[in-house]
Parts: sequence; structure tokens; C-alpha cells
Amino acid sequence: MALSRGLRCCQRVFSWIPVLIITAVVLWSYYAYVFELCLFTITNTLEKVAYLLLFHVCFVMFSWTYWKSIFTPPASPCKKFQLSYSDKQRYEMEDRPDAQKQILVEIAKKLPIFTRAQSGAIRFCDRCQVLKPDRCHHCSVCEMCVLKMDHHCPWVNNCVGFSNYKFFLLFLAYSMVYCIFIAATVFQYFLKFWEGVLPNGPAKFHVLFLMFVALMFFVSLMFLFGYHCWLVAKNRSTLEAFSAPVFANGPDKNGFNVGTRRNLEQVFGENRRLWFIPVFTSQGNGHYFALKNRSSESQNPLLANEDMWEESDDGSEEGSLAEHVDPSVTIEMEE
Repeated sequence: MALSRGLRCCQRVFSWIPVLIITAVVLWSYYAYVFELCLFTITNTLEKVAYLLLFHVCFVMFSWTYWKSIFTPPASPCKKFQLSYSDKQRYEMEDRPDAQKQILVEIAKKLPIFTRAQSGAIRFCDRCQVLKPDRCHHCSVCEMCVLKMDHHCPWVNNCVGFSNYKFFLLFLAYSMVYCIFIAATVFQYFLKFWEGVLPNGPAKFHVLFLMFVALMFFVSLMFLFGYHCWLVAKNRSTLEAFSAPVFANGPDKNGFNVGTRRNLEQVFGENRRLWFIPVFTSQGNGHYFALKNRSSESQNPLLANEDMWEESDDGSEEGSLAEHVDPSVTIEMEE
């Protein structure tokens, strides 16, 4: 046990290394741009002030979105998807697998679950003891089930999912803006140092490397950001792009695609003035998502209106529509 805890502790420490690398590069870029370029190299006062103002706007937005991506906790399923104490006792005391599956089926009748495992079974996480909501997956790194999980990103040392997907997209966008602004404003001084117009000195090294690093990061971010823009437009997560979600009628990679505008609003919200600000504006609570084919929702009033299954103030359930769930559905045990 002590060895296992020690290994987990080491893993947590090492997991911050990519974040520290990014932080070190950004802090160096700040010093190189503000001091070596603007203060020590540029002689025109107006140009110097304009560059410093615009740079700090880009720097603040980049830092803000990076911070939110790192420190926004992943959202996990609410307690309605967890086994209650009595259900857990019944489940653990039952030795017959079929009886255990039936207990979980009874619980699933009260929940808005559309997606299934590849086998057609309702998805159940044996580690977290929860029935997985649609688009929810277990992260082995975070050791929890994450709502609308996209992927675990080592560069933010966090799971990217429902609670911080908007922040992650803005982080990519403002990272590109930060890089392209540096490259565009450094370019003329890069040429002057390269051609020997400006004298050699400490600033030369910083300016030359600023140009190379900014372009290198911009190119890599451009492809990643473009890919995620495509995912948002199609209303898919990275996991769903590799493995299409399975519904009662089989896999459907466009099962959650409700149109480009509504797909964007699911992530960024309806207030477009807040789209580019790193505050949470995503629609819903991560447990329920509209479907492309709404006919299946209309067959189940519980699923057609997510407010009917949300918890009341006293934590009691507002209703159970057991008759709308096929009792033949089985449960898949996932580790």
C-alpha cells in the first residue's frame, strides 16, 4: 500500500512537468519580448508603447485561459447516477450476476441515458459505481468519470471535458494569437539582426529564438485548433471521433449533431459577447445532450425534458418513468 501511494505521489509530481515547461517558455518569451525587444532594442517610443500594450492584452488572455484550463476541476456525474447506499448494499450482497444486472437496470430506468456500450449494454463504471451519462467516460489518470470527456491533456495536466472544454478551446485560440503577434512584430528586427544591421548583443539571441519558437508553436497549434473547431462544428468529442457513440439502433457518429449553430451554442452559450471570454457559458449540466434524431426523445418524456429528472432542493427524485425503459437491456461492467 505504501509503495502504491508513493508511486501515485510521484506520478502526480511528474504530471506537472509539461505545465512547468510551458510556463517556463512563456515567462522567457515575456522577458525576451518586453525587455530585450521593446525596452532595449526598439527606439521609436510610439512603436514601443503600442507593442507593449497589445502584447500585454494577448499575454493576459493567454494566461487567463491557460489558468482556467488547468485549474477548472473536471465535472463528474451527479449523485442520481451513483448507486445509493441501499442500492449498493443490495448490489454487493447479490451473488448472481443476472440479479446484479437487474438491480442496475432498475436504477437506469430513472435516468436519461441514450448511449450504450459496443455490446449494446448500458454503460456502468465499476470503479466509480456510477451509471455513465451520455458522453461520459472514466479517466484512468484522474481516476474518475468525467462528463463529456474529450481527452486527458498532459499540457494542462487536466481532463478536458464539459466543465472546461470552452476554456481549452480559448486557450488554443489565444495561444495562436500570442504566437502570431510575437512573430509579426519581431519579424523586422529578426531580419535586422540576421543581416547585421543591428549590433550583436544579448538581444540578438532572444529575438532570433523568439521568432523560431513563436512560428514553431503557431504551426502546431494551428492544426490542433483546426481539428477541435471541426469537432465542435460536428458536436463530437475526440473520443467520439475515434469511436462513434452507440445508440439503441447502433453506432452513429453524428448522433449529437444538431446543426452548426446549436453545436457552437452548446459549448460557448447563446450570448455571443461572452464567447471569447473565459467564463463558463456552456449549455446544460453535462448529463444530457440533445440528439440529432429527436424521435427517440419523444418516446420517453423523461428524456424529452431534462428538467423532469433534475434533483429538487431536498434531494428527492421528481419522478421515475420505469415503463419507458426496455427491461431486457443489460449492463456492461467497465473497469
